[in-house]
Amino acid sequence: MQQVLLVIHVLIAVALIGVILIQRSEGGGLGIGGGGGGGLVSIRGQANLLTRLTAGLAAAFMVTSIVLAIMAGAHRAGSAIVVEQPAPAAPTAPASPTAPAAPAGTAPATPSVPTTE
Repeated sequence: MQQVLLVIHVLIAVALIGVILIQRSEGGGLGIGGGGGGGLVSIRGQANLLTRLTAGLAAAFMVTSIVLAIMAGAHRAGSAIVVEQPAPAAPTAPASPTAPAAPAGTAPATPSVPTTE
């Protein structure tokens, strides 16, 4: 379902781009739909048709965008910002401090003090 809606969304986007490009702007633009005075549809009628078609395609684009966003959010599991760590099974007591071991070997030397004679 999501892939079908995505394809429709892309087709609407391409159609919207095409309709916008063929509209006549004040500067001329592409003006593909322009032409001479004699035609099947008058310039005013053509502008009105293109304006309505643009509005309809824009509304369809927005609707498909919202539906796709809702569908994408439905597949996600809720997640927390802060992940809590599980509590340890049994707290361990800290080991009792032991006295530092005496260095093996000779006793510490006595400091020598210089004597003045």
